[in-house]
Amino acid sequence: MPEAVVCEAVRTPIGKRKGSLSEVHPVDLSAAVLTALAERTGIDPGVVDDVVWGCVNQVGDQAAQIGRYALLAAGWPETVPGVTVNRACGSSQSSFDFAAGMVLAGQYDVVVAGGVESMTRVPLGAGRDLGRPYGPLVRQRYAADLTSGEFPNDDFNQGVGAERIARDWGLSRTRLDAYAARSHELAAAAIDSGAFDGQLAPIPGAPGFTADEGLRRGTTVDTLANLKPSFSADGVIHAGNSSQISDGASAVLVTTPERAKELGLTPIVRYHSGAVSGADPLRMLTGPIPATQKVLKRSGLAIGDIGAFEVNEAFAPVPLAWQAELGADDDRLNPLGGAIAVGHPLGASGTILLTRLVHHMRDRGIRYGLQTMCEGGGTANATVVELV
Repeated sequence: MPEAVVCEAVRTPIGKRKGSLSEVHPVDLSAAVLTALAERTGIDPGVVDDVVWGCVNQVGDQAAQIGRYALLAAGWPETVPGVTVNRACGSSQSSFDFAAGMVLAGQYDVVVAGGVESMTRVPLGAGRDLGRPYGPLVRQRYAADLTSGEFPNDDFNQGVGAERIARDWGLSRTRLDAYAARSHELAAAAIDSGAFDGQLAPIPGAPGFTADEGLRRGTTVDTLANLKPSFSADGVIHAGNSSQISDGASAVLVTTPERAKELGLTPIVRYHSGAVSGADPLRMLTGPIPATQKVLKRSGLAIGDIGAFEVNEAFAPVPLAWQAELGADDDRLNPLGGAIAVGHPLGASGTILLTRLVHHMRDRGIRYGLQTMCEGGGTANATVVELV
């Protein structure tokens, strides 16, 4: 069976809502990382079999099969196809899994996986005014909870799910806020050390934008104590211990070791194992726990074999509940900070995490890395990569 390897991984700096990337169309933002990927690898884009592109809110500026128009905006040959994937927050991680799977199956030789989200230009939940999401049969199945008064508008709600996780795992507001402050501290250290410099793509529409801008230096438990709960008056979830609304894009090049050699490329990691799982759609955000258990079983590895974890910080209870169940060491969990500190541009976040992870593994000589992402509806991806 062929192997699948990642030869390059790039991302934009993450822009905060109404920040440095707010005037850049998401198609053009996608084109920027595709251009950077081609320039860094030196490949002729015409050799790419497909561009598999994650994007969540596919309305407005992100409506028109953005994976295809992204490569056209980058000036790539019209012969290169593109497809757009939506698995909620895990869209570009699924794009990577799908890309690697096609290489492993022998169907593709060279494929680009990535994603984009401009949450400034296409707000979270855009398009709901066009209809009623979820459908009557799903609402009927979960009616007892949805109509309990806990869920706003009787809708599935990630914030309420986060509150339920905090309650079920006994996570106090102080514990959540301490984790949030840690995220900012680690992200600041990573930025200041230049850990991200080699992975960032220049943005023609935002010259001079060279660092994740959501970081709030000096964040502490005391500074976060002034923020009001977002989902219930006596709740523990608020803006400061949740992921930030953001803009960004990311992309990785996947191929076989043999094709990499032909193209003069040096692999960074190989795709070791992947898994996707489903969990309770009311709590919604616990999916990374069974997904990680599933991928570890599939890989034959133990939690202690993994040298670095990227567990998306949608809300602070997500990585903390995951850690409580899996037993990962503190210093291996999100060692560069996470989405609480720098943001979560939905469709881009999966390959943003992957980009951060593979560069960190190469920089530190870490053999195995694992990333996992909670997703709307209660699904989750988990992926293990191995340093080449």
